[in-house]
Amino acid sequence: MALVQPKKVFFFGDSITSHGPDADGFITLMQKRLKDERKTDQFELFGAGVPGNKVYDLFFRLKQDILDKAPDVVVIYIGINDVWHKAEFGTGTDEGRYISFYSSMIEILKSKGIRVILCTPSIIGEKKNFVNPQDGGLNQYSQIVRDLALKYECDLVDLRKAMVEYEIKNNTADVEKGVLTRDRVHMNATGNKFIADTMYPIIFK
Repeated sequence: MALVQPKKVFFFGDSITSHGPDADGFITLMQKRLKDERKTDQFELFGAGVPGNKVYDLFFRLKQDILDKAPDVVVIYIGINDVWHKAEFGTGTDEGRYISFYSSMIEILKSKGIRVILCTPSIIGEKKNFVNPQDGGLNQYSQIVRDLALKYECDLVDLRKAMVEYEIKNNTADVEKGVLTRDRVHMNATGNKFIADTMYPIIFK
């Protein structure tokens, strides 16, 4: 009998993704769930996150960090720094370049028969009612990702929508950090579990 190789799932993103393989990271949590469900022979999970990355950084390391490793599935989670750095440092990514680089990545991956899953950029600050300084930009860029998912027929993990809804229900004190994040952006244990629980049924359906 021929051995069936497990599908290789790569998580491609920035510092949030770079923490995914940590002990309480969302990639580790999904690996544990696969083990509990006796599916570890079906899937291998790999983190490919680099702190500070924007969409064009992903594009320029796509071959070395993703394509050369022959993935079956690539989960793209990028956009926080594209929005945040534009407002904070003037070094973010404008809408046109974000669409262009993101579209090119999707086209390259799909041309090689790789399943592509898109994630909307999540949160920069946890206050409700869209009063965080970058909420407008995150809403705009999240809509871009939703539109790209439709255009290219990719599965979508709408982390932005899911986290905004979670904050409305659970951030009763309306704090700017500490509910899902440890510093307004990077996930705490609850946030990592939330991402894992949101991604899992879409990736492993």
